[in-house]
Amino acid sequence: MTNTSFLYVTYIATTPEKLWEALTSSDFTEKYFFGSKIQSDWHEGSIITYSRDGEVSDHGIILKCEPYRLLSFTWNYVHDKANRNKPSRVTFELKAMDSTVKLTLNHENLVASDLVDKDDTFEGLNNGWPAIISNLKSLLETGTTLPAIFL
Repeated sequence: MTNTSFLYVTYIATTPEKLWEALTSSDFTEKYFFGSKIQSDWHEGSIITYSRDGEVSDHGIILKCEPYRLLSFTWNYVHDKANRNKPSRVTFELKAMDSTVKLTLNHENLVASDLVDKDDTFEGLNNGWPAIISNLKSLLETGTTLPAIFL
């Protein structure tokens, strides 16, 4: 099953500028993205990496980068064992709505093994992304992340 996607929408009491910084700065991603550092020069065609403990865990190529509005890139998990015709694609869309920003995450070109039908795990993009985005929302709105949960 290819061409599956995962869509997640939330509303965050912040500005597009602050949310963009949180999406593109390791100072933020380390706090809400399971300790991951993000790195790129933020130009279309450039490499983007997420790393933990000095090891790259995920990487891709930036497809679109429109600061404060849209960030899209291919997504490759280093230890992925799935049979893929092409990498998956992550898109963050930011839309200002007065003192709130609507954040839409769309992760496309998924295969069946990317989604895990269990509600007591962070495994699977459908379980991991909501945890990450919820943590991001809490960090931006309160200054702290959610308590660590070990499943």
